[in-house]
Amino acid sequence: MDATNTSDGRRAALAARYGADAVPPAGPWNATLDLLAAHRSVRAFTDEPLAAGTVETLVAAAQSAATSSNMQLWSVIAVTNPATKALLGEVAHHQKHVPQAPLVLVFLADLSRAARLGAAESMRLEGLDYLESFVVAAMDAAIAAQNAVVAAESLGLGTVYLGAIRNDPAQVAAALKLPAGAMAVVGLVVGHIAQPGTVKPRLAQAAVLHRETYQVPDEAKLRADYDRTLAAFWEGQGRPATGWTQAVKERLGSVAGMHGRHRLREILQTLGFPLR
Repeated sequence: MDATNTSDGRRAALAARYGADAVPPAGPWNATLDLLAAHRSVRAFTDEPLAAGTVETLVAAAQSAATSSNMQLWSVIAVTNPATKALLGEVAHHQKHVPQAPLVLVFLADLSRAARLGAAESMRLEGLDYLESFVVAAMDAAIAAQNAVVAAESLGLGTVYLGAIRNDPAQVAAALKLPAGAMAVVGLVVGHIAQPGTVKPRLAQAAVLHRETYQVPDEAKLRADYDRTLAAFWEGQGRPATGWTQAVKERLGSVAGMHGRHRLREILQTLGFPLR
């Protein structure tokens, strides 16, 4: 690729991600970075089925992700049944694109497989009872899911995460017949794109990048700049021109904004995670 074209493409990709006034300094760039920088959520899918073997390809990518100590404390359920997809969409704030898409991958923090291994070896695995093991399992599941996103987008497919299935983990566990010690961390909706999303701007790197030690930058200015950038983005999408500050206040300002997820510890314990 011509160096000038690479430079121009890099700047355009990062301007879309950060806003034209917050593009990071020039650095290495390639086609993989083009793909990553172009990520956007898709919420409109065609009824075209996925090519044979797509699920297996996405899971191969997911299993190629890092996993803590090779414990592989995660699993994934491929959901294509219309009724189950509809239920997942209802749990997740009645999101209509969920049953519309041909596939929902539900990534699980899964300690049950290790527990069964212990039982088969006549050994109680005490470490499974502790919060650390759940954190590792949830991280493994999230890292695997992100690999699946990149793989799907490299194939020209659209994706959107479905974090709101955590609104009712018990209902999701019952619908998917999860064993004790398994919990749906996040869903991933996958399909052919009917209407492409738009790259959403992020906080400037200065707000999140620290060197050597944590340093609080001029957050008031960075936040004000980002509020304007995000408000302009939403206005261009035909939505109210609200900034990031307002979004954080609405989402985290009260327990109501958590949509039932404030009970997560209690629910996890009923699902077989002692969380000591």
